[in-house]
Amino acid sequence: MTETLQEFLLNKGYIQVKLRLTKTNHFEIKATLNGVKGRFILDTGASNSCVGFEAVDNFNLKVKDSHILAAGAGAINMETKMSKKNKMKIGKWETNKVVLVLFNLTHVNTALINHNSKPVDGIIGADILKKSNAVIDYEKKYLYLKV
Repeated sequence: MTETLQEFLLNKGYIQVKLRLTKTNHFEIKATLNGVKGRFILDTGASNSCVGFEAVDNFNLKVKDSHILAAGAGAINMETKMSKKNKMKIGKWETNKVVLVLFNLTHVNTALINHNSKPVDGIIGADILKKSNAVIDYEKKYLYLKV
């Protein structure tokens, strides 16, 4: 009998997290950042995980100025700030060393709202996906993270 991807990964010590496909064809995921629940887009093309400037108080972020200019989703040269040593929890996977880039997420949330999707608090990027040895099952809409 052939093992399914799910059985294989769960036997290898991965946890499974349900993904929700939005009307904009993004996968949305719930995660806890510094003890506060939030809604995030899963973006394999984003090099860093990000949150909006308005998330600073909500997620208790310690912020430092950054000289990096961000680009993405149709916007370029956006000012950023950085926040280090954040605790992120996705399902039973967690880390205390998440570095977040903060920038103006208005253009992302405007696009989501215009397509009848809910706004998000941030983006889970390749940094966290690599750190967690993530596997995405696009067909069944699950994210697997190594704990």
